[in-house]
Amino acid sequence: MESRASAPLHKLPLKPSSHRLSSTTFRTNGAKNLSKNLKAAPNVPADEKFDFARILKNAAVGLAAAAVISTSPAALAESLTVAFPVSRASEVNTVQRTLVEAWGLIRETFVDPTFNHQDWDSKLEQTMVEMFPLKSADAAYSKISGMLSTLGDPFTRIISPKEYQSFRIGSDGNLQGVGIFINPEPNSGRLVVLSCIEGSPADRAGIHEGDEIVEINGESVKGLDGEGAAQKLRGRVGTTVTVKLSNVSQQGSRTSVPTPREVKIPREVIRLSPLSSTIISHKLNDGQVSKTGYVRLSAFSQTAAMEMENAVKEMENQGVQSYILDLRNNPGGLVRAGLEVAEIWLDGNWTLVNTIDRDGNMLPINMAKSRALTHDPLVVLVNEGSASASEILAGALHDNGRAILVGHKTFGKGKIQSVTELDDGSALFITVAKYLSPALHEIDQVGITPDVQCTPDSLNNSIGLIQSKDRKKELEMDSCIMVAEHELEVQQSKGAAS
Repeated sequence: MESRASAPLHKLPLKPSSHRLSSTTFRTNGAKNLSKNLKAAPNVPADEKFDFARILKNAAVGLAAAAVISTSPAALAESLTVAFPVSRASEVNTVQRTLVEAWGLIRETFVDPTFNHQDWDSKLEQTMVEMFPLKSADAAYSKISGMLSTLGDPFTRIISPKEYQSFRIGSDGNLQGVGIFINPEPNSGRLVVLSCIEGSPADRAGIHEGDEIVEINGESVKGLDGEGAAQKLRGRVGTTVTVKLSNVSQQGSRTSVPTPREVKIPREVIRLSPLSSTIISHKLNDGQVSKTGYVRLSAFSQTAAMEMENAVKEMENQGVQSYILDLRNNPGGLVRAGLEVAEIWLDGNWTLVNTIDRDGNMLPINMAKSRALTHDPLVVLVNEGSASASEILAGALHDNGRAILVGHKTFGKGKIQSVTELDDGSALFITVAKYLSPALHEIDQVGITPDVQCTPDSLNNSIGLIQSKDRKKELEMDSCIMVAEHELEVQQSKGAAS
């Protein structure tokens, strides 16, 4: 039963008495056992009420999506009432709701229970006072960002609804659009097509790499960045978008006086794959052919494990004898996806990662008893751009004796974030745990040092690397892949990994 007597009350300064006052009372007992209800001043209309039970339910869901982390049942139960003046500016009032929502989630799940050695309840009051006189949503959002910055954790942050839409596209692996990758030229700022997804509406419409986008639906794209233009190209399946293009050479200079052309493109569900693969074949001195399966994973989306499984099965059917898993410049993504990929390569019930919660409790996350798809020798390529879930996967495969690491020391992001969509469509990223490798090696701000150091002369980061016609030539010129192949030969001479 809630104890109202012990509830700290945050009464924010009210200027004119006509200001509406909204207050929230809720009980906390870990992320899984939240019962919350709103208690508003008599003159607060029903539409001012917040569904706080849904808020913390979402926090738990976001937590599960990031990693299997349990909240201590011994968490202190307490009752808290938050009262605040409702802004007369409707758009600021909306952000006030988002502020309280974000503050509550941080209070419940942030990895540092001291909140960077500050009174988090007072921080809400201070931020609400600063936000109250503001007139615009942008200015109000900046106050939330400022509040979060005091936590001293750059990974705990809030993003706008549009930014969250882009994040979900990367995580889900699907979007509704035309299947085109665009980017502004550094010097001119012109929006140029990088590539089209094969078979996509843009590809079928005859749009090519190097084409300049001039207008979208009759509006000039001047001043738009790549994401802004991408937002205009996306839309509901079944609708169309009209794009005016101008032919530009790959060097950016016009080959002739161009004739702008307009194309009407239907929007469809576009599947984005984070994985690409190929087989590197070498003819040996005895006439036999050696086959190495090369798999490049660019992000850990919801489809990453499924696509990895399909790629490995296909290459096994083609007689591949060893593998290179390329995680270079993979910044991470869904931690769960990284753990699922690890299970494709490992047998048994190995520990994949160790998490440390806000109370300092360590929880090993073990894989379900399963059997690897292959026991062929494996090398994992990493570099300073390999972070988060990439480091979890590399650590799991290395510490459990399954793979040799080749490349450069990894980024060193040993923190796990939950992601929660807020009422206004924005999203809150919260660091909820730290992690160590299976062998208890520190990763955060340290990184993982590979067994064999290697820095390639150049690493092509373009989207179309593995889709390019000269893909095998590109790979053969990569010095780190040469080193990886040598290490695989050494492993094969000693016998396959088990």
